Amino acid sequence: MKKWLLLSFISAMLVTACSNGNGNSEAPANGGNSSDSPEASADAPKEKVTFTYFNAAAGAKDINTNETTIGKMLEDQTGVNFKIEHLVGDINTKIGTMIASNEYPDVLIPDAAIDKVLDAGAFIPLNDLIEEYGPNIKKVYGPYFEQMKAEDGSIYFIPFSNVVGEYIPDPSIMQGAFWVQRRVLEEAGYPKITKLDDYFKLIEDYMGKHKDEDLTGFMSLTHDWRFFATSNPPMHLEGYPNDGGVIIDMNTFEAKTYAAADSTKRWLKKLNEINAKGMFDKASFVDNYDQYLAKMTSGKVLGYFDYGWQTGNATNALADAAKADPSKDGFRYFPLPVTFDGQKDQYLDPPGFVKNRGIGITVSAKDPVRIIQYFDNLLKEENQVLRSWGIKGETFEVNGEGRMYRTKEQVAKIDESFNESFGFKYYSWNWPQWGNNSTFPDGNAVQPGMQPEVFQMNLTDADKAILDKYGVKTYSELFAAPDERPWFPAWAIPKEQGSPQQIFTTKSDEITKKYFPRLVLSSPAEFEAVWAEYAGEMGKLDTEAYEKWTTEEVKKLIDLAKGS
Repeated sequence: MKKWLLLSFISAMLVTACSNGNGNSEAPANGGNSSDSPEASADAPKEKVTFTYFNAAAGAKDINTNETTIGKMLEDQTGVNFKIEHLVGDINTKIGTMIASNEYPDVLIPDAAIDKVLDAGAFIPLNDLIEEYGPNIKKVYGPYFEQMKAEDGSIYFIPFSNVVGEYIPDPSIMQGAFWVQRRVLEEAGYPKITKLDDYFKLIEDYMGKHKDEDLTGFMSLTHDWRFFATSNPPMHLEGYPNDGGVIIDMNTFEAKTYAAADSTKRWLKKLNEINAKGMFDKASFVDNYDQYLAKMTSGKVLGYFDYGWQTGNATNALADAAKADPSKDGFRYFPLPVTFDGQKDQYLDPPGFVKNRGIGITVSAKDPVRIIQYFDNLLKEENQVLRSWGIKGETFEVNGEGRMYRTKEQVAKIDESFNESFGFKYYSWNWPQWGNNSTFPDGNAVQPGMQPEVFQMNLTDADKAILDKYGVKTYSELFAAPDERPWFPAWAIPKEQGSPQQIFTTKSDEITKKYFPRLVLSSPAEFEAVWAEYAGEMGKLDTEAYEKWTTEEVKKLIDLAKGS
């Protein structure tokens, strides 16, 4: 149960964070004051070296960074190349194998398995390396150092969600939403959909009119650690943002779990209902992540709930197909701020810092100094421009007022294939960086997709037409502005491996994964009995202690934000 990661974001972000499509990969702009691409520094090491890098957070093909334009330019500056490997299969099995053998890649992003990696002592402390070789790391991450430290005072990994400069909101939807194919909205006359029942009625009506098309009404993602895409909706449907497995009361700041709450029962009962009607994809509980994305691009699935950063590989492919053939635009998905009863939504994240995910250097690293120097070099402003905006004259321009933008021709060429070959896909998220919502000193957005000029330029005629139907200029305008939450996100509060909190989370997740398929796929007549069994199992956990601990941690973060 976790956010975007990000963040990403995480990715992020992670996946879409890895590539927002149309080149809206994350990266800062320096107003173009550095008109040429970054040159190799005069003191760059001449000997070249390749380090191994394992990424358990994002889905992409394995690659050497120097096979991309960005990576080759960074290699020219530093002499360093990274051989990137991405997760295939189960994350805990893969990380567990590393731990058992005590053999790791040089650089590791363990994502949801980060607690296991920390508990195994697989990451080296970075404090001294940063102090001696990381002036840019100190400049960019300095305000967050205290939050990045473990209980022993060491910094073991570098997160990705730090904000540099002014916070700028995302005009697109990289966070959660209930998504529906555009053709469904078009046929229904572009209705305003804010209630869960109305969302599923919309899909049911469309299926009823197209019975011969072998359509799937709704599917859900449950593979491995991504199960949160199925278990998180209850909090959103109640009008809360992604704090993970808890809902935080805005007045008392008390944390309450919802895995066995009425909101989860209501959500699962709705899925049970649509399954009985033949609208739910039963394979949702056995499909892996790649199969899920493949179904999304098939044109046969009408709706789903998920986070924009997580579906980017599929939604980018759909966008590219629609650009090549506008008649396919109806197969693209549109985000809707759905809640149970049409109450105020909180899908958009407020400013926050995700401190329990990141990139670390392992005990197996051959040359930690060269790696930290690479990270530090990457954080230079001109390299952040390269990482996200690219090269002036090729992938972006600068107007007379110093505003960075992209021409129609540049937007057209920056598709998913270009993102991969140029390197936007690989450098947009999973590195030390100026975070997604950051700005440069001159006011330009770090991420091109958050630069208003670029966002509008990226919109196709079909995008503009459907947004106009809803009276908005950006997708985020469909959603309520986020309320301030100084602790956000609660899911990023670290839990030590073996602690009561970590054990509670593990057991809760195990019960959830065991019972959700039964609750959704059982006959409606059996639902109440299965729910009673599920609630009974959840009742055996010490939920009160977990909620008390989370509440205390949330209040600590609030006090920290207040400076007390």
